[in-house]
Amino acid sequence: MANPSLLILPGDGIGPEIMAEVHKIIEWFGAKRGLHFDVSEDLVGGAAYDAHGVPLTDETMAKAQEVDAVLLGAVGGPAYDDLDFSVKPERGLLRLRKEMDLFANLRPAQCFDALAGFSTLKPEVISGLDIMIVRELTSGSYFGEPRGIFEENGERVGINTQRYTEGEIDRVARAAFDLARKRDRRVCSMEKANVMESGILWREVVQAVRDADYPDIELSHMYADAGAMQLVRDPKQFDVIVTDNLFGDLLSDVAAMLTGSLGMLPSASLGVPMENGRPKALYEPVHGSAPDIAGQGKANPCACILSFAMALRYSFDQGEEADRLESAVENVLSKGLRTPDLMQKEGSTPATTSEMGDAVIAELEASL
Repeated sequence: MANPSLLILPGDGIGPEIMAEVHKIIEWFGAKRGLHFDVSEDLVGGAAYDAHGVPLTDETMAKAQEVDAVLLGAVGGPAYDDLDFSVKPERGLLRLRKEMDLFANLRPAQCFDALAGFSTLKPEVISGLDIMIVRELTSGSYFGEPRGIFEENGERVGINTQRYTEGEIDRVARAAFDLARKRDRRVCSMEKANVMESGILWREVVQAVRDADYPDIELSHMYADAGAMQLVRDPKQFDVIVTDNLFGDLLSDVAAMLTGSLGMLPSASLGVPMENGRPKALYEPVHGSAPDIAGQGKANPCACILSFAMALRYSFDQGEEADRLESAVENVLSKGLRTPDLMQKEGSTPATTSEMGDAVIAELEASL
């Protein structure tokens, strides 16, 4: 039986540094747990533009379509700000999402006990937080047509179109309900049905899917702006949140900062099943490429490591090993080891990117 395949795209900025730590962890799972992967690596974003003049080559796109999962570091940086929009680094990531049909973006917001003090919210509000935002990723205002900047009556007009079909809403709703069945069986759907027709359709379809096939799931509806307010007022009222592309982008960033550091948050983007039954999938940390600290050993690799843990769980059916890796990260944090983004004045031991990765491996060893 062939090993599961994994395409690694380190990308730009701190991407190669944090991905180097994931490489070490992949090697550990092969050596110590007999869990072997066929790993290949390629370019995306600014790195691909520098080498090929495009943020993602057709050849790399074809590889991404064939493997069991893609793990991406980060893309972008000020060196590429003046490029034409069509070849900016972020277009490589958007192409991956669109052509792989990765319609469901899973963004967990979990507050490790050791990091509760990093949130701007009171510890009692944030401690023990464990929510999941499911964001529709391939439609809505980021992809709707018409779009662009046009001349109209002697002035420029910027146009983006919010567009959803019943089928697009249906499938992301099902992804959220299936996930909720593995959690606390509660879903809150967020839109703007009070002012947007797309929101009305969203609410109707999500409710219909629940009533027809998921009667065991408790479903509530909330306007997205009220949802943002509730996320910072009482975040633990939520379990799974499902929402559209634009609101999901905003709400997941709000949820990310509840935990105190973007450097800790992974994400998964899941698509339609392949021939082997596994969904097409791309895993990436929520944070950006942080070019200001690239190459200095200051980057926090935990979000990228936790993204690999999500790959273990959702693409490779290795839930027990995913738990092992997540516990290793939590144990490292509980012992006070910190990259600069997580440093506190007291009780913290400074660590480089590589030292943090080594500490995670030490905890994996201790788990055996």
